[in-house]
Amino acid sequence: MAQRIQVEQLVDEQRIDRFNINLLIWSFLAMFCDGYDISALSYAAPELVRLWGLEPAAMKWALSASLFGIAIGAPLLGFMGDRFGRKRSIIIGCVIYGLCTLAIAWAGSLNQIFVLRFLTGIGIGGLLPNTISLNSELSPKRLRATLVVLMFTGITLGSASPGAITTWLAPEYGWPVFFYIGGCVPLVVAFCLHFMLPESVKFLAQHPSRKAELLRVARQMRRDLIIADDADLLFTPAPHYGGVGLKDIFSGGLAFITPLLWLCFGAALMVNYFLGSWMPLLFEEYGLPPEKAALASSIYHIGGALGGVLISLLIDRFGFIVVVALFALACPAVAIIGLENLSYEMLVLVAVVAGIGVLGAQFGNNATAGLVYPTAFRSKGAGWAFGIGRLGAIFGPLVGGVLIGMDLPMDKLFLIGAIPMVIGTLAAIILARLCYLRFGGLQLDDAPAAREQST
Repeated sequence: MAQRIQVEQLVDEQRIDRFNINLLIWSFLAMFCDGYDISALSYAAPELVRLWGLEPAAMKWALSASLFGIAIGAPLLGFMGDRFGRKRSIIIGCVIYGLCTLAIAWAGSLNQIFVLRFLTGIGIGGLLPNTISLNSELSPKRLRATLVVLMFTGITLGSASPGAITTWLAPEYGWPVFFYIGGCVPLVVAFCLHFMLPESVKFLAQHPSRKAELLRVARQMRRDLIIADDADLLFTPAPHYGGVGLKDIFSGGLAFITPLLWLCFGAALMVNYFLGSWMPLLFEEYGLPPEKAALASSIYHIGGALGGVLISLLIDRFGFIVVVALFALACPAVAIIGLENLSYEMLVLVAVVAGIGVLGAQFGNNATAGLVYPTAFRSKGAGWAFGIGRLGAIFGPLVGGVLIGMDLPMDKLFLIGAIPMVIGTLAAIILARLCYLRFGGLQLDDAPAAREQST
């Protein structure tokens, strides 16, 4: 009789070893490149404004262009991930944003930068839901949210790294150096991902034609087991309606969870991209030298990495309540950034706290998107969350540009910037309660509690 193995059990009973570390490292590197490319233009913007004789507010459309692309790329390549595989879609995303970022180094106008940043965003958008899905489906339940969040800290550290380029390389090589680096490195990483990144066993188990690949990945994951060539690896996916429609992600108790999650995504991303896009330029406009402005902006992203580590330690135990706390922390921190007469040291400290709150909350949103949806449409659910959330991200730089064009003082700029986090806090409180009811406890899981299923 053929050996019969449940895929969920295969994943959940694994010990953390080199398979998981390999997955985490390569996913982290893909996210690092992603984060670098998202923020590269923000750090190049001050020099472009000086060299091309632009008003700072003129950068708002170029700074938002990649976010328009992400809003399209996330659901589109999220659907491709559910249809053709997470690994393939991740590699395609890396290649797209690597090539388009590299091309920006030769751009001669803001219109050219806008188009290339839009295309860059499509690739970046495709990477996000598929890396969430892949890491969620290859990680044991007890550490699933933690590993997803740790993987996503690559984005914040990548977003901080152009600050080092501002200090070390840009003075000699000019603004194109941001994009030489941001284009070449992702292409190298994409090549390596082809050989190093595993495919999701839960995805492969739903495609009988890929059984050989399923067996190979399962054996890499569980070196403590002997898995026969004729073994049946069984996986029972949740029912779904297929296609690119939205019925799946509003069914089975998700009718209110999905829109509230979208609202949390939109609020956190709007504030994050408002801060990330405009802080380098605003800090210079208000008298900081370029090196100090870049450092203060980078510190915000480093704070985000700290927020990611914090939430990775707590979310598996306390669930979405941790995200509520980080939303609440971000509200006053963002507002304080704009206060007059802050010392540079105090500005750096507040930027760290804002990063912990804003980006920590978004890390929690990311992990939640990877856990509340079943495998059959996880990439779709995460993709739509990122896509809709990016509407908030798009408005962050645009609204910032409008407010800056109105010559508002710094304190009012950042006070207005804190308002979405207040809205996000209220949405997160309701969502935490719904998740508790759906999953029968604090821990998030892609399988609702038995009492929920029986209703």
